[in-house]
Amino acid sequence: MKKIFFLAIVVIAANFSNGQILKKAADKAKGVLGNKSNEKTEKETTNQNSNTGNAPDTVKANNAPPQPASLKAYSKYDFVPGEKIIVFEDFAQDAVGDFPDKWNTNAAGEVMTIEGKQGHWFAIGKTGVYMPDFIDSLPDDFTLEFDMLVNKPVHSWGIDINLTQLPDRNRPADWSYAKNNFSLNILPGSPDFNNNGTSSYRKKKNGVEESSNSTKLTQFIDISRPVHVAFWRQKERLRVYLNEEKTWDVPKAILPEAKLNSLVFSIPTSNDQWFYLITNLRLAVGTPDTRKKILEQNKWVTHGILFDVNSDKLKPESYGTLKEMANVMKEYSDLKVKIVGHTDADGKDDANLDLSKRRAASVKAALAKEFGIDESRMETDGKGESEPIDKNDTPAGKANNRRVEFIKI
Repeated sequence: MKKIFFLAIVVIAANFSNGQILKKAADKAKGVLGNKSNEKTEKETTNQNSNTGNAPDTVKANNAPPQPASLKAYSKYDFVPGEKIIVFEDFAQDAVGDFPDKWNTNAAGEVMTIEGKQGHWFAIGKTGVYMPDFIDSLPDDFTLEFDMLVNKPVHSWGIDINLTQLPDRNRPADWSYAKNNFSLNILPGSPDFNNNGTSSYRKKKNGVEESSNSTKLTQFIDISRPVHVAFWRQKERLRVYLNEEKTWDVPKAILPEAKLNSLVFSIPTSNDQWFYLITNLRLAVGTPDTRKKILEQNKWVTHGILFDVNSDKLKPESYGTLKEMANVMKEYSDLKVKIVGHTDADGKDDANLDLSKRRAASVKAALAKEFGIDESRMETDGKGESEPIDKNDTPAGKANNRRVEFIKI
């Protein structure tokens, strides 16, 4: 693991461009959100992304490492990612200081590094909209995840995250006029303002505004910790998770026939004092069928078991996927499996092989300790980068190759 440094998120400068002309990301429009972290870390940070797609390590503002969330803290977490990753965005291909090539905006933003955090982060804070051009379909069954930070407590409008059906994808600012739209608002808040924050949603179907709701939000109280945001659509039903908490579960959130075609981040208003940072955006499709895959096809491949960077330490967001496998093994007491770890092709072959073996061993240990599965029913192995299931020259391809397989024995 790289040495964890003190978190130092830079202060916003007030010299944004106020132009409202829609700019393609290829123009590399640079919004000056603040001084970038020391640019010598850019290459280091990119190299640290080699075998994971997970959130970076964090430290508390008092310079004492925070206690990481345990798997048990996620005991009610039932989120299981889709079967195939079709989008993965960690901004590794974008230069620090530039607007990301594959995004669209009518405002400004830039890719940044943050001292003490792994990888590149996309910082947005100006009033406007921000849309990844490469997401043009949100089908009946999908999962969407990303990590989010905020540089300081917010006490204004927060940020809207819209799953929407744009009539014209060249005009993302028109998301509020879309025929079908589900909008999640996150307002981090602050104890200093006697408000820890709120989360709310609004939905529109066939042009008609329907019910909305709001609830208290606590996940951003410690602003040094990234918050894992996850959406899970199953036709009409939409679930939203913030870290381990299922914040929303809306049975009739989206019309079954709605053709959602865009993800749009929107900041209704800003005052040049705070901004949001996102990374590790992952869109996956398909509904995992653990029981059928392992019993009938003798193998279940999952991308939902995540690890710390260059480590065999399980991330707590893995709980839902581990529970899926544990439930099958409890139901079928004679079932035995081999757990096999895989990495992408970044890094050295021997290091990847060793890492994949250690990660498989960690999965076995978690199934035994947390779910009571007899260790004698599980074997482990690791293949490193030797058996890819996708290309290793795209972020999504690499994310698909980073996986854990359960093979019936």
